[in-house]
Amino acid sequence: MQYKKIILFLFFFFLSLPVRAEEIRSFAVQVKLNEDATINVQEKIVYDFGSSLRHGIYRVIPFVKINANKKKYSLDFKNFSVTDENGARYKFSELTEGTNLKLKIGDADKTISGVHTYIIDYDVAGAITYFSDHDELYWNITGNHWDVPIDKVSAKIILPESLKQEIIESKCFTGSYGSTEANCETRQDGNEIYSSTNNYLNSNEGLSVVVKLPMNAVAHLEPKEYKTFFETFFGKIVLVIMFVIGVVWYLLLPFYIIYRWFKYGRDPKAVVGETTAWYDPPKTPDGKRFLTPGEVGTLGDETVDLKDISATIVDLARRGYLKIVEKEKKDFYLQRTNKADKMISSNNKGGDREKDELFKYEKTLLDEFFGKLDEIRLKVKKLDSEVEEVKNQLYNQVVADGLFPENPRKVRDLYYLFAFIASVTGNFFLAIVLFIFGRAMPRKTQEGANAYNVAKSLKNFLTSQQRQLEFQADKQMMFERLLPYAVAFGVERVWAKRFKDLGLKQPDWYQGYSTGRFNSIAFASALNSSFNSFRAAATPTSSSSGFSSGFSGGGGFSGGGGGGGGGGSW
Repeated sequence: MQYKKIILFLFFFFLSLPVRAEEIRSFAVQVKLNEDATINVQEKIVYDFGSSLRHGIYRVIPFVKINANKKKYSLDFKNFSVTDENGARYKFSELTEGTNLKLKIGDADKTISGVHTYIIDYDVAGAITYFSDHDELYWNITGNHWDVPIDKVSAKIILPESLKQEIIESKCFTGSYGSTEANCETRQDGNEIYSSTNNYLNSNEGLSVVVKLPMNAVAHLEPKEYKTFFETFFGKIVLVIMFVIGVVWYLLLPFYIIYRWFKYGRDPKAVVGETTAWYDPPKTPDGKRFLTPGEVGTLGDETVDLKDISATIVDLARRGYLKIVEKEKKDFYLQRTNKADKMISSNNKGGDREKDELFKYEKTLLDEFFGKLDEIRLKVKKLDSEVEEVKNQLYNQVVADGLFPENPRKVRDLYYLFAFIASVTGNFFLAIVLFIFGRAMPRKTQEGANAYNVAKSLKNFLTSQQRQLEFQADKQMMFERLLPYAVAFGVERVWAKRFKDLGLKQPDWYQGYSTGRFNSIAFASALNSSFNSFRAAATPTSSSSGFSSGFSGGGGFSGGGGGGGGGGSW
């Protein structure tokens, strides 16, 4: 009887003891970058099972990266091994689950508890991303999907010996997937980069490290494009069979698109003819004002491109809203003037411009490009999102002018969407027809067709090399007034050549690096260099495979890059 009481006491005593929760005491990773662009990864995980009885841990690592355009690329993982701190091998199985590799480590016939160390080694190809101005190793050190908290994380990145003397830029990110927190530190010691967290990580939080390398620091080894079965040619055939699009989709619709373009997509015949020389830009259908350079450029190819935005910048500078300054050779700045602070918005419905009011897209350009700044440097400024907003508003403006019945971009995008659907379903003939005729489907109004012929007449005048300028009363004013239109047509150098011997002075709105005698041709070349700087500012930095850089604005975050995943116990 006494024996039973003792057993009962011990049972309730141990039952009342708190059960220690599982955690990772330390997660130390070493990544060695080889000159052939492969990496060797070693993860040392000190896992505390507490008083829980488990078989081991599992480690999940994604082998597919998705770029900014949602395109998938596959990294090549191989040579997995798992040992303890003494080099003894663990049993493990390697499985593929969707786009993840899963290592199940431990013995199903044995249970363990307390602290155990797991050293996981593997090699990876395709981990380096190659950008237009640098190479990059962006690696998710821990993964953001661990079921347990991690007390301490440290990472050591070993770069090739050839980079030992280089100053390498690195960043780290912590938190849940997508977090931009940087509760961590990085430092460089020779060719080694060290990173560590400042405090513990909760479950589903991780550490990512991005290292910016010089171009051609290692060999060029891009990841391979990843396609599921339904993304392959045979998969598309299966989809076609499954959905049975039918005869109309495959045979009749392509010819209907061609018919629709002949019926509705072509511009109406213009009443106003094209001439060999016209000295003024076209006017709006109501005749109350001249079209802006941006509107004329859009009218020409039915697309708002960077030439049209560049022409708008030159036009705003000519009208006194900003100044273009070349402080160093090919290092351009845009400076906002006092006039820009007093700008008046137009109602976008045409009308005269005696007060020089700004259209919405012009005001947006000044507001969004500069923000609260009075000066921006094109060499370092990124303007891609701002340029897209200006483009959208310029499309809306030409519709409001009555030059197009519908937004040309929206018309094209609709046909491109159907072209994509056609290609996915295997109807490649329809996809080609939709792409070719969809691009040409935007049409001008009758007034737009008339204005287009006037614009072509103006371009004829701008590109002519005949000397019929001597009779003009003010050659300086004529040169500057029509220069933005020449930019929109892409003929600014040809236009400048006509004035090379006419003794023009440098425009007030432009300050060049050279202090010599003004030359209109040299001025046009310098101005063209500023457009190249603007194109770089307006174009997002992208890699050859379409990935966003961890160093671009908004590009870096916890969980980004290769590697990652997570794990837990089983």
